[in-house]
Amino acid sequence: MNIETLSLSSKYQREELENFLNKFQLKLDKNLDYSLVIRNNDHIVATASKSKNIIKCFAIDESMRGEGVTNTLVTNLLNKSFDEGIFHSFVFTKPSNDDIFKGIGFKLISKTDKVSLLEIGLNSIDKTIKNIKSKLNWKENSNNGLLIMNCNPFTLGHQYLIEYAASKMDNILVLIVEEDKSSFPFKDRINLVKEGTKHLKNITVLPSSEYIISSATFPNYFLRKEDDSLKEFMKLDTKITGEHFCKKLNINTRFVGEEPYCEVTNKYNETMIKCFNNLNLKVDIIPRKEINNCAISASMVREFLKDENWNEIKNIVPTTTLSFLQSEKGKEIIERIKNSNSMH
Repeated sequence: MNIETLSLSSKYQREELENFLNKFQLKLDKNLDYSLVIRNNDHIVATASKSKNIIKCFAIDESMRGEGVTNTLVTNLLNKSFDEGIFHSFVFTKPSNDDIFKGIGFKLISKTDKVSLLEIGLNSIDKTIKNIKSKLNWKENSNNGLLIMNCNPFTLGHQYLIEYAASKMDNILVLIVEEDKSSFPFKDRINLVKEGTKHLKNITVLPSSEYIISSATFPNYFLRKEDDSLKEFMKLDTKITGEHFCKKLNINTRFVGEEPYCEVTNKYNETMIKCFNNLNLKVDIIPRKEINNCAISASMVREFLKDENWNEIKNIVPTTTLSFLQSEKGKEIIERIKNSNSMH
């Protein structure tokens, strides 16, 4: 069985792989960094690829089933990851392939009708939950809530949502999206939240981990692009949040801000409500804090930063965020925002 490393820079080879995947109703991911194929008479009969620590675009022709192809492809991909210093990997696949991957050591995290997410390696979702639990000093039978935020950057709107949630519950866990695909780096975003919520004694601010709104669970979030896979990724991300983070951390309510602008976030909230209802969990959608009849948003701050409109900025961010924005580090980020067309 000869395994070939595909040249992703070759237009011909990418099209060849794309055509093979289309036979299985799969799309070729644009962010792949390593692809393997197996051929029979010069035709692709099996393939698997990866994007950093995520295995995807896995497909095997019926003629190759039972030949140990999955094990061969995945082992080679994992070895490549090990060489890159990656020791924990995910796989996106169809639920019909679950048993195949479980048979070679993967553990199921969650699944929808159309997609499953499994993992293998040194880390696991159970270890992650255990680590978060060790940082929560919550009393037994307490009433606990969850907020998941990007805070790019932290605004008075974010502060208001956290204050509202903290006033309704005994404890609030605030998870800051750890995926670094935003204008403001993760370490700065989480520090701004911590600084801007020091006056609240019943909240804990922690990284979201790679299991919530990440490239593994919800890649579309950062693209803000609607396509056929959007609904399934929304289902998957909200199921993981509900099944693992809420149920295992004794959280009964998730708080989210009302979304007047972004259709993707709006649909995410709708999906979450359905998912949480099925898990007997609550969703509290909070009207956004407004200024001049306009909901405060991080995107609004970033637009004002492009023009360095400090009179407007100081009205919609806490003093802690304002101080950071006017610091040397903040000025560097502002320059990047000015030269970027990114929605984040």
